[in-house]
Amino acid sequence: MRTAAETEVRRPFAVRTLTALLAVTAAATVVVEVLNWWYAPEQGFGLAVRTGWAMLRSFGFLLLIGHVRRGRTVARPFGLILAVTTVFAVGRLIVPRQGVPPLPGLLGFALLTALCATVVWLLYRSSALAGHLVRHRSRLVIDRSGISWRETPPRRPEASAWLLTSRVAAFTYSPLMLVPALVATAAILDGQLLAVPAVLLWLGAGIATSYLVLLCTAFLLRGSRWAGTLLIVVTVAVLAVDLPLCWWLLGVDGLIRDGAPLVVAAVLTVYGVRRAAQTTPTPP
Repeated sequence: MRTAAETEVRRPFAVRTLTALLAVTAAATVVVEVLNWWYAPEQGFGLAVRTGWAMLRSFGFLLLIGHVRRGRTVARPFGLILAVTTVFAVGRLIVPRQGVPPLPGLLGFALLTALCATVVWLLYRSSALAGHLVRHRSRLVIDRSGISWRETPPRRPEASAWLLTSRVAAFTYSPLMLVPALVATAAILDGQLLAVPAVLLWLGAGIATSYLVLLCTAFLLRGSRWAGTLLIVVTVAVLAVDLPLCWWLLGVDGLIRDGAPLVVAAVLTVYGVRRAAQTTPTPP
């Protein structure tokens, strides 16, 4: 007699390959950050904050493994944003303020970039994964048969891949603003009291952005065109607040290290909203 494990449907080879690749990428993220910290000429507060944020992305890859194994539709946009922002988060730490990057750090960054590129390629080019990533989140359902926990399609209209990509990209605004704001607190510790109002504004804007994005994306996935317009306005406001503060409090180096990932997320958000508006019919 067969056991439950033997009768379980075996996952496609592409799913097992991607799962293993994501585990390797999560481990590589930690290794590269440790190498960068070890070889960094300045192990200050700013590098510690950025390194901690970059290493947290390893947990993001572990979360992505769960989505892939369960066949969730959100795995594709989540994997895309996670891979792109990871490359930027790690890359901005490899380059020192002066001199050339250490060879171990460069080799590790090249390996991590190749792993992230392979993850994105599999997510968007594998037909086996396309047929696997079709499931929705399980919910608590109460009906005539009783109470059960099972997969249920969302009540809202089916969201396109571009809308999901815009949603995931927009949700990165808040952490991408809060990380440089925390780095800028070093200026306060150094006695620059004029930076106190700016840092408080920065932190408040980062927290408020998370709620605005949540509001916009909730209506955007329900087909409201005005929500897409509002999300673009929020994106412009986020850039108008974050980039000047990065330049003022963190210098050109901070503008490149912390502003560039936010710009990439903003471009993906706006592009996704525009592409979705071109392919989605206007609701009655």
